[in-house]
Amino acid sequence: MSVAEQTREAVRNHPFLYDALRAGVLNYTSAARFLDIGDEDAVAAALRRYGTELDPPAATAGSVRVRMQSGLGTVTDGSGILTVGETTFAPEAGSLTGIVATGEGVDARRVLGRCETEDIEVEGFGFTNTSLVLVVERRDGATALRIVEDEP
Repeated sequence: MSVAEQTREAVRNHPFLYDALRAGVLNYTSAARFLDIGDEDAVAAALRRYGTELDPPAATAGSVRVRMQSGLGTVTDGSGILTVGETTFAPEAGSLTGIVATGEGVDARRVLGRCETEDIEVEGFGFTNTSLVLVVERRDGATALRIVEDEP
């Protein structure tokens, strides 16, 4: 496998590098050092070439409606706003807060990433191409709401 192929595979295994390449903000030398797959100069050059082949992130323009639902908790009957595996979150069943976004333009990966950088523990999360549900502790509800509203 060539250095270019190894580099592309390594980038695909680290989505944050892929996103930085697409955005044009990656430090190639530092990334090559992080990947540790061979000669740093060769890997940095492969990253530069790969970055020129990627489309920049698409601007997400659309209308998104965001609302907050307080009092969520887990239920066993399956009737709620979000079910993940065996866990269902429903209104009036606890002290969690849900953020529900509907419409075009919310990036689920970015929402989760922002929650991580804000040190918000995500209790539940689900999304489709037009909807997103984020479940957090009550004290994190306002911050989580701002995170989802801030999405372009």
